[in-house]
Amino acid sequence: MQPEPVTQRPVARSLLFVPDAIVLPFDQQRYYTERIVHLPDCYQVNDRKRTVGSRTPRREEFSLPTQGFVFCCFNTWKITPLIFDVWMRLLRKIAGSVLWLRRDNQQAEENLRKQAAARGIDPARLVFADPLPHHSDHLARYCLADLFLDTLPYNAHTTASDALWAGLPVLTCRGKAFAGRVVASLLAAAGLPELLTDSLAEYEALALRLATNQVLRSELRERLRKNRLECSLFDTDRFCRNIEAAYTTMWELWQRGESPRGFSVAPQMERGEA
Repeated sequence: MQPEPVTQRPVARSLLFVPDAIVLPFDQQRYYTERIVHLPDCYQVNDRKRTVGSRTPRREEFSLPTQGFVFCCFNTWKITPLIFDVWMRLLRKIAGSVLWLRRDNQQAEENLRKQAAARGIDPARLVFADPLPHHSDHLARYCLADLFLDTLPYNAHTTASDALWAGLPVLTCRGKAFAGRVVASLLAAAGLPELLTDSLAEYEALALRLATNQVLRSELRERLRKNRLECSLFDTDRFCRNIEAAYTTMWELWQRGESPRGFSVAPQMERGEA
């Protein structure tokens, strides 16, 4: 008896894109050839087993002032003149403050110092962080900063998650495209939606408020500390359940011979949950 020939089902031409409702709402579908599939929380997966260095470093080890407010942003190549203008105004308004940036290359460092000077800011108030050999040590030094300033129109992605995982609040401004809405999604999933603004004027005003209100900053840090192991942003198992549900639905559509289409994944509970 001859086995039945295996028939190959045509591969669907439409692709699927798996974001969340904040970074890519369905009303933007017309700009994409892929069909949008929404995860219920944040689209970005995080490993909750990452370790933060056990030794708390001192500011002097990284050329930071022992006193004074430390604004931080480790996305040097995403800085635009418009966002840099905001940062320099903040330095001008907050006496003794510094901007802590990642050291990328010598030319970038020189250019940023020149641009600070052109805006009336002492270039020495820009402090550059060298790469560290161990990621856990890099995470540990986030505790030396007071506030992470996000970039626009291209947000921080992994660096923002790193800051939140290490306990550092992140301030963002919601952009119009996917790349400019990532931190909005991260903050919602981390339980800190009040750090999301919708204009650079609001962004600057909130940064100024945070820099001058120690009580508010302490409250945010404490909430972030409590949320870290409970919020959806760092619940790796929860993310796995949700993405597996998305893949299952995609497979079922294919099995029925249907064309790929967009849909939203319902939150997947753990086994045994009511």
